[in-house]
Amino acid sequence: MVDLKGFLVNSYAYTVTVDATAFLRTYAKTGAEGAELMVYPGHLWPTDIDADARTALRRLAEDAGFPIVTVNMPNVDINVAAAAPGMRAYSLSQLEAVVDLAGDLGARGVVIGPGKPNPLLPAPREQMIGWFFKALDRLLPAATAAGTELWVENMPFAFLPDADGMMIVLDNYGADEVGIVYDIANAHFIAEDLRAGLERVGPRLKLVHVSDTTRARYLHAPIGNGDLNLDEAVEAYARAGRDVPVVLEIISGTPDADIPASAQRLREANWPDGGPAG
Repeated sequence: MVDLKGFLVNSYAYTVTVDATAFLRTYAKTGAEGAELMVYPGHLWPTDIDADARTALRRLAEDAGFPIVTVNMPNVDINVAAAAPGMRAYSLSQLEAVVDLAGDLGARGVVIGPGKPNPLLPAPREQMIGWFFKALDRLLPAATAAGTELWVENMPFAFLPDADGMMIVLDNYGADEVGIVYDIANAHFIAEDLRAGLERVGPRLKLVHVSDTTRARYLHAPIGNGDLNLDEAVEAYARAGRDVPVVLEIISGTPDADIPASAQRLREANWPDGGPAG
């Protein structure tokens, strides 16, 4: 693989093929700054990894100079703002286990979604905000106790898909310690102006996800395989006014080739160096 210095790497593309240990061993040799591990059965799952195994995984990453910066659970599987109380309770129990895992692995943040609406007949917005706030009430103390943080991501399928909506709701909640992960492909998919979006989330911005997508089909494709205007993305990140880490969140069937190729495309477009991972 080519040198991935300046980027963190997300393990999404490897969740169904290898475990987190194998992923870390592979990418620790690439010069990448750190990892965002997906929490997925067979790859990294809280009930499958005991205290000793968590310590070993953290030590492997730290000894290799490839820290586990974030953990992230596919938010298509859970919903903290579901109409069904049982689904909300289940989702929160899963996220509490992820928060505990993040603390044991030394991760700085846990990536979460604000919850998903029914696309045909969504619950009233204020009701969904209330459920999201109750989720934060429960998860924030758990994150503090574990020594990690909660970072909310802009997700097209969430009830807060855009930068302004997330910031208004989080500012109304009032916890400055809640961060934001800004996903460039997600923003492009909903036709959000990238420069305006990144500037809007600036006070809470902790991490930037980068991949490609079209506006007709939702993807996290290798750079160049969608219709993202790369020059605009580069300018938006460069002008965001924040020196934050950048995660290559490339999902494809050939990630060994596509992740390094995406890093190379970004470099060729003069993507600025990201901030420190630790």
